[in-house]
Amino acid sequence: MAVVTGLSGNEIYCLRLKGFQPGDLLVGNSIYSIGMLGGIGSGLRTMLGGEVTQLTSIIHDGRANAYQRMVHEAQQRGGIGITGVSSELVTYGGNVEFLSIGSAVHQGDSTGEPLRFSSSADGQELYCQIDAGFTPVRFVFGNVAYSIGVGGGILGALRSIGRGEVVEYSEIFNRTRHLALERIKTEAREANANAVVGIQTSIMALQGMQEMVMLGTASRHPLLMQEQQQDPITSDLTNEEMWNLINLGYMPVRLLLGVSVYSLGLIGSITAAFKALVRGEISELTSLIYEAREKAIGQIAHEAMTCGADDVVGVKTYVYELGSGIIEFLAMGTAVKKMSGLTTVSPALPPQAIIQDKDTFINTAEIALGKSLSNRTGTDS
Repeated sequence: MAVVTGLSGNEIYCLRLKGFQPGDLLVGNSIYSIGMLGGIGSGLRTMLGGEVTQLTSIIHDGRANAYQRMVHEAQQRGGIGITGVSSELVTYGGNVEFLSIGSAVHQGDSTGEPLRFSSSADGQELYCQIDAGFTPVRFVFGNVAYSIGVGGGILGALRSIGRGEVVEYSEIFNRTRHLALERIKTEAREANANAVVGIQTSIMALQGMQEMVMLGTASRHPLLMQEQQQDPITSDLTNEEMWNLINLGYMPVRLLLGVSVYSLGLIGSITAAFKALVRGEISELTSLIYEAREKAIGQIAHEAMTCGADDVVGVKTYVYELGSGIIEFLAMGTAVKKMSGLTTVSPALPPQAIIQDKDTFINTAEIALGKSLSNRTGTDS
């Protein structure tokens, strides 16, 4: 029977270099009622905000159910590994579908052998991981569902009268962001891995709440010391970036997070609103966002010092508007450290490992709808 795979030509080429053959496309899903999720979330919202633990647990279970069903499909098809594992939430018809998709891979005459690994890395990324010395173990994720809370809203409203950091929000958001990271490390420990690489982070709204989820691959590297078994290294570098750094002798140490929440203040909001009527810089917003950025990056620098890093690379910054003149600034980067004897298997990556696959399906209906909505609201498309 012909193989029906989600792997691209570039992925198949890269996997072949590591001795893998393409296998079938795999799908696992689990559907929950949004009404149930929303009811639990709103019912358990705390006065001060923060994690809604029961909602976190339900979403975790839904994601895990979908993943396990995909693993079952891989085992039925005789795959020894799964690459490109995703964990998505799709909402429709008053329900939310937890969806995991990946592609099975085979190695030689491996039919009937147990599943050896699963990975969030696609075929090209998996080549980079393996060539950088990492042995993939298991797809892992960490999530946290949270709310600002009724009390947080009151505190924020009071604090927003004055300009500056909203400490209550900063503490809540900093705590919840780090919970997701700790949970992905816990899953790596359970898999007897000493690293989590290729971490991807996303934040989505769900029934008045938010969920932050981190996806990655629990892996083992022979040069990492025994203590990494209890405290796995973490990295959100792309696998191609990680390969380049390891080729230069730098090992990822820890994914770093910095969070600051600032309020423009009542007076500042009024001033900014008047200035927005005329052309030119809004100095109040300029200085506010600058301060928030400096605070978040300063937290990353402090975390890097505590873990003995030589550098912090791949720093990315994100700004979220929380309403009422309050913004969250999130900074993320990976701490790295020089390690003797560290290098890659190959001296250079093949072109197929870095070529970006092009999407050959274009939904013109969505483009037309976007233009229609844009014209209706009087904005440029």
